[in-house]
Amino acid sequence: MSCLTHLECPKCGKTYDVDKPQTVCACGAPLLARYDLAAVGRKFKRDDLKGRVASLWRYRELLPVNEDRNVISLGEGMTPMLASSKLGQAVGLPKLYIKDEGLNPTGSFKARGAAVGVSKARELGIRTVAMPTAGNAGGAWAAYAAKAGLGMYVVMPIDAPDLPKKECVASGAVTYLVKGLISDAGKIVGQAAKAQGWFDASTLKEPYRIEGKKTMGLEIAEQFDWELPDAILYPTGGGVGIIGIYKALQEMETIGWIKKGQKWPKLISVQAEGCSPIVKAYREGKNVSEFHTGAQTLAAGIRVPKALGDFLVLEAVRETGGTAISVTDEEILKTMRLVAQTEGMLICPEGAAAVAALPHLVKQGLLNAGERVVVLNTGSGLKYPDLIAIDLPVLEKEAQLEVAAAGEKADGAE
Repeated sequence: MSCLTHLECPKCGKTYDVDKPQTVCACGAPLLARYDLAAVGRKFKRDDLKGRVASLWRYRELLPVNEDRNVISLGEGMTPMLASSKLGQAVGLPKLYIKDEGLNPTGSFKARGAAVGVSKARELGIRTVAMPTAGNAGGAWAAYAAKAGLGMYVVMPIDAPDLPKKECVASGAVTYLVKGLISDAGKIVGQAAKAQGWFDASTLKEPYRIEGKKTMGLEIAEQFDWELPDAILYPTGGGVGIIGIYKALQEMETIGWIKKGQKWPKLISVQAEGCSPIVKAYREGKNVSEFHTGAQTLAAGIRVPKALGDFLVLEAVRETGGTAISVTDEEILKTMRLVAQTEGMLICPEGAAAVAALPHLVKQGLLNAGERVVVLNTGSGLKYPDLIAIDLPVLEKEAQLEVAAAGEKADGAE
């Protein structure tokens, strides 16, 4: 099923066995899954995708799970690519598309990483998983762990959105809150996992979550009939998705799914001004980011003050001619409404951050009206009901009757 061969450190080059659980390299860097791409290229052609299951498991040769019996799936992947011309006209990009990851199981793109990560954990004989989360990853991993029969421990900031907390509890995960950021939750998980013998599935400390996320890149290419878009915008916290998409581009070129020399999309990292370590590092020409002290944004999923894979995010952005940009929380809230009012999509605040960056990028000349641009909406806005402020008029009884009567007259006229 899989052509996985080994794990490799992108910093020092050290390799690791894939037949036993691994976390990070001895040098502290995350590990990347490597495949026999020559074999994949020989036996797996683009046309072979026809008739395959409409989930991320259609790319099984490029995923790390060896046996079908270990696959834990809730139908994740193959999310729609929605032409968003009305919104595009409003921001100066008529060829705008939104890939709606909010239609994944558990309502976010975190289902991709959870499906692959949990499936591989099961295959490796892991019994209990622990992880810090800003919300959605915990909800996703809790759901997949429940289906796989794994024990699950979750620690998240006390001010994380309520729905992911409830998802964790409903799925049976032992869930704790911490008065702090995801980085504080990560320290607690790291200590507990070591003491209890649990597997630490923190972002990029578990090497297979990225393999689930890279399928977004494979899908984007397939959905555009292998003619790549000009730019892909990704709301960046831990950055696993943008690293994964870049990895997918590399692998697709090697196996011949996209032509060598074909222009790759500009990968654009979007953060909130209240937590923008990647943006700061990019602007300063650095290869790693600094810890963002006092990180704060209403977009909980991108409130990550220091990403373990920051150097990989910055490499992906620079090597594709992309950029890194931040937006304000006020812009995020306005953009959630704009997208709903133009395209009928209630997107998450992280996805709204990516959309909010578009007019800035057009104004700066980094995107233009002739380009085909994809924005990743990473989750459903339905998971953030508190962000939509309402102040609705209450009708008196007489007014209600008048409205009803007016409606009946309108129906009769039709």
